[in-house]
Amino acid sequence: MLTFEEKNFEEEVLKTEGKVLVDFYADWCGPCRMMSPVIDDIAKELEGKVKVGKINVDNNQELAMKYSVMSIPTIIVFEKGNPIKTFVGVTDKNEILEILK
Repeated sequence: MLTFEEKNFEEEVLKTEGKVLVDFYADWCGPCRMMSPVIDDIAKELEGKVKVGKINVDNNQELAMKYSVMSIPTIIVFEKGNPIKTFVGVTDKNEILEILK
């Protein structure tokens, strides 16, 4: 599982050709903790195919604002540097996998 931050976001997410799943979360967020094992499973299942990482919104507020993250967890799937799908709240794993395949 990668950790995205403002200093590596452009390189790790925006300059990646394929799909990138970005999980905006906070340590204190209960629903975020519920989604964490789901995100871990997706990262393992799609290893080598899709880049998967997390962004702590408390430490990266500018990125959260840039992508209009109003509530967490928010999962944004990027492709070729552009957001193509956003999920807010606890989301079914299969629904996320549909977009990534």
